[in-house]
Amino acid sequence: MLFGEAFDKVARVIGLQYPGGPKIDKLAKEGKPNILLPHTYFEDSLDFSFSGIKTAILNLYHKNPDINKADLCASFEQTVIDMLLTNTQKALQKLQIKKLAIAGGVSANFLIRESFSKMGQEEGVEVYYPEFSLCTDNAAMIASAGYYHFIQGENSDLSLNAIPNLKI
Repeated sequence: MLFGEAFDKVARVIGLQYPGGPKIDKLAKEGKPNILLPHTYFEDSLDFSFSGIKTAILNLYHKNPDINKADLCASFEQTVIDMLLTNTQKALQKLQIKKLAIAGGVSANFLIRESFSKMGQEEGVEVYYPEFSLCTDNAAMIASAGYYHFIQGENSDLSLNAIPNLKI
């Protein structure tokens, strides 16, 4: 998901090591979300774009490398979660869904869990998360899918190209 990639890029910009998600989550707990960052929404769409917030952080950090990183992380985290919550609520209402699963590496993020649990209680939606030990990067899921293709005798030569939308 673009969400995890946004965490990694923001972490890299401000000098945190990979993977960025856990590092931003930890540092954000020490800060306050007091830096105004852009929210991107598409009218009549449930699409996401985190390019505006990534660019804003890049510009902010390069103009002021002494900026409080904890506050910047807290502000980034809160902004992207607000964007996720808004679109998720729209999708839940549009599709009349009452159950929601949050997965992938970012599902280990404290504020994501807290925010979506609160939203679920307010909206009457059951929200499910994997155990923390299962909240790994999606690369593990891709490797697992590859393993099952391999044991079924399916393989590709080195000319195979990455296709982001490829069905598993």
